[in-house]
Amino acid sequence: MPSSTRLVYSTDAGRICPACSQPVLQCVCKRHTEVSLSADGTVRVSRETKGRAGKGVTLVKGLGLDGEALTALAKALKAACGSGGTVKDGVVEVQGDHCDKVIAWLASKGWKAKRAGG
Repeated sequence: MPSSTRLVYSTDAGRICPACSQPVLQCVCKRHTEVSLSADGTVRVSRETKGRAGKGVTLVKGLGLDGEALTALAKALKAACGSGGTVKDGVVEVQGDHCDKVIAWLASKGWKAKRAGG
């Protein structure tokens, strides 16, 4: 009977890429990058403090862009808001509460955006 098990996580290396069986940080195929795309094509903008010692960040989800385009858009968003941030798992994080600025900026660039979560 052939084994249908494969290594998914290792305590030594962390997450394992399913395509090349290498640790994600050393992945040669880069197929593990996720593109977040909402089903209705709407970009969701929300504010979150969980896991950040009470510091708020603005999250932008559902852009549906690949790595380089997402990084370029994040850079423009951070400049428009005048703050720092990052891209993690296909989600743009902008430091601070900038939901209204982000929604207005995305609307001016032709994106359909709305506020999500409370």
